[in-house]
Amino acid sequence: MAKVITMGEIMLRLSTPNYEKFIQADEFDINYGGGEANVAVSLANYGHDAEFVTAVPANELGDCAVAALRKYNVGTKNIARCGERLGIYYLESGSSVRPSKVVYDRAHSSISTATKADFDFDAIFKDADWFHFTGITPALSDSAAELTEEALKAAKAHGVKVSVDLNFRKKLWSSEKAQKVMKNLMKYVDVCIGNEEDAELVLGYKPGKTDVTSGELELAGYKSIFEQMVADYGFEYCVSSLRESHSASDNGWSACIYNSRTKEFYHSKTYRLHPIVDRVGGGDSFAGGVICGLLDGKDFKDALEFGVAASALKHTIPGDFNFASRKEVDTLAGGDASGRVQR
Repeated sequence: MAKVITMGEIMLRLSTPNYEKFIQADEFDINYGGGEANVAVSLANYGHDAEFVTAVPANELGDCAVAALRKYNVGTKNIARCGERLGIYYLESGSSVRPSKVVYDRAHSSISTATKADFDFDAIFKDADWFHFTGITPALSDSAAELTEEALKAAKAHGVKVSVDLNFRKKLWSSEKAQKVMKNLMKYVDVCIGNEEDAELVLGYKPGKTDVTSGELELAGYKSIFEQMVADYGFEYCVSSLRESHSASDNGWSACIYNSRTKEFYHSKTYRLHPIVDRVGGGDSFAGGVICGLLDGKDFKDALEFGVAASALKHTIPGDFNFASRKEVDTLAGGDASGRVQR
């Protein structure tokens, strides 16, 4: 199996139980998660050697975050223990016509203040096959953006394949700042993953007349922007999840991919996700599935189908992490979506 490095922030997640609003809640459910950590858990679950790089404080909350990763076979030897605090996010899970809401409390978190002196990137990327990051980490702070580029330089120096999930977060930075930082990082990227909002706000590409709020997708628009992205940055693959948001509990879910070598554009099968148990981490489980498929040597179309099926299953699982097994993903990707009890 392949050795995969992911780098980013792991946070304490405090979510209201039973779809309660914040004002109703007298307690919170506790989980740990974060974009790149979620991908690492998925890949470790599929049998790959996944290592997560981050910084957490040298206290009990930092210990809990590290333990959450170790529990699911993610390597933690490259986690720095420094800084003041573990980031927190509060989640109010939506239902039906009421959307989910996230409140961040992550300013001055350990990873946002870490520097390259806290990591030995040459050792981290030795013998690595793949490096995955997202647009969330460079959004945390200027020093986190610099740290991300240092990691990318080291990864490419070691001949490591690089993927990015653009993951725009408007509560962390503006589109203008995102484009200034992220466009510079794209020269290190081989596989670019994101949705229509990410492509527009992070890189400045608008996919035709797509409107996820009305459930309208224009696939020709995605093919067009993928071709532009390949021309501008030389990506091997451009990938986008496609979410048709009918309500917080009812989504259409599919994806598309563009192969720059063969010039082929492919749209996956579509899943009806209803009711959705927890959509947080859905995009990360998709990225993890696609990366797994490519690492396994699958045809790019099959890799996409694996990623879409993995993410469809994640929407049925509470928490940030995807615990669907390879067998479960393969079964769903193969066409069995019956949900029948297995005895």
